[in-house]
Amino acid sequence: MALTASVKDELSRLDVKKSSERKAEVSAILRFAGGLHIISGRIVIEAEVDLASTARRLRQAIAEVYGHTSEIIVVSGGGLRRGNRYVVRVVRDGESLARQTGLLDGRGRPVRGLPSVIVNGSAADAEAVWRGAFLAHGSLTEPGRSAALEVTCPGPEAALALVGAARRLGLVAKAREVRGVDRVVIRDGDSIAALLTRMGAHDALMVWEERRMRKEVRATANRLANFDDANLRRSAQAAVAAGARVERALEILADEVPEHLKYAGELRVAHKQASLDELGRLADPPMTKDAIAGRIRRLLAMADKKAADLGIPGTEASVTADMLDG
Repeated sequence: MALTASVKDELSRLDVKKSSERKAEVSAILRFAGGLHIISGRIVIEAEVDLASTARRLRQAIAEVYGHTSEIIVVSGGGLRRGNRYVVRVVRDGESLARQTGLLDGRGRPVRGLPSVIVNGSAADAEAVWRGAFLAHGSLTEPGRSAALEVTCPGPEAALALVGAARRLGLVAKAREVRGVDRVVIRDGDSIAALLTRMGAHDALMVWEERRMRKEVRATANRLANFDDANLRRSAQAAVAAGARVERALEILADEVPEHLKYAGELRVAHKQASLDELGRLADPPMTKDAIAGRIRRLLAMADKKAADLGIPGTEASVTADMLDG
């Protein structure tokens, strides 16, 4: 099951006892998934959700908390929408429920955001608001660089109310408009985990955290592998460049090169891609890495001094751009 569906499935089965929390959740679902319609002069409330369990939860809450009956209509998927959609409709007591849930104010005017009693409610009410909004129009993407918990909002007022609810929970959520649609997004991994916990999606959180850890481990392994590859490549490039310089040094010094420096230089030329440590082990008798490095350094310095005295190109002239880029 996709992450979003698993979170919604778990939230739709969460047992909530407190009346104020149930009211906050119902108000949020109706605000984020629903709308008011006037049919034959009467106000009808409809809320469209993507899981049957969410529709049953909403219908049950409307009956138990507000005492109104509702019906569930199944809309078959087609076109861009895959899978069935479920519409919870309240016809007979639509206006009464709209006033009770804050969709209409005291004068019968539509409320664009969330009712003030919920906006100024407790932290538990803020959790219920987020739970309802996510059940209505939320999504959770896979952990990683583009991880996000996102809710599509019916308007900027509802988006700002949801941002405020997150702030009451100590979390940072951002409202933004994308192609004319208002959204509220949380991208920080720790904040997403905290919100899943606060909403009550504990099983989904464990799955999300496991995938998050797996991706972090894989990313770290890839970084280390790339780092090792880069180091090996740089070491090989440096060895090839050093081999070219030593070759030039032996040409410049010719018969004037001391025997022990000549031996180290010939080792370098014969094994151009070997590391200094490997050169030391190849020597007879074996030498330390520092001993080999010291002899090659003195050989190059002696050759560069002679080249400067003669006014000819030194050892650096033998290093080409291809050696450094290859």
